[in-house]
Amino acid sequence: MRSCAGANFFGIGATRMCNLYTQSKSPDEIARLFREQQITLRFPEGVPNLQPRDIRITDPGPIVRAAPDEGFDLVVRRWSWPGQGGRPVYNFRSDGREFPSGRCLIVADGFYEFTSPADPKQKRKDRWLFQVPGGGLVGIAGLVRDDPGRGEAFTMLTTEPGPDVAPYHGRQVAVLRPEQWRPWLTYAEPASELLGPAPAGTLEVLAAMAA
Repeated sequence: MRSCAGANFFGIGATRMCNLYTQSKSPDEIARLFREQQITLRFPEGVPNLQPRDIRITDPGPIVRAAPDEGFDLVVRRWSWPGQGGRPVYNFRSDGREFPSGRCLIVADGFYEFTSPADPKQKRKDRWLFQVPGGGLVGIAGLVRDDPGRGEAFTMLTTEPGPDVAPYHGRQVAVLRPEQWRPWLTYAEPASELLGPAPAGTLEVLAAMAA
């Protein structure tokens, strides 16, 4: 497993981490979970037809962001925008950054990481699913921006790994607890107070089908 230290973003050809996540919740279920955090969601582009599936780089996925009128919108956007040499920027380091604009929350059931196979005869890497205990919504801190050629797209923010992820990868996506969703989206708290290694027990890891 290679360390991600020193890179500002991760793309094809760079250290790969979390290049696949999963989402199966319906818009109604997502809206209910956000209401529990005093966040009422709107669907300004219509209620999306969200099908349970794994989401790969460049696929569309649901995100939540604050609107100018202080509401909260759920929209579907492309995961990654083109970076240097056209490589997709799907992860972005959060370390030392405050993100005064463009914050969003990526809606997920869990995310995957890959390790070298335990069985040397196995060609495919071992795949691990990280999810919150009980299978609730995993809110991943993200950044959304407009790309002139493709429209709006989002990337996942990353941080140092917490103890749940560290045995599998040298970085982790920035997972926000439900009570952190609103202050992240409304800029009520600085990123330095919200983003960081997830405490032990935040995530559970399950062996998934080899990829």
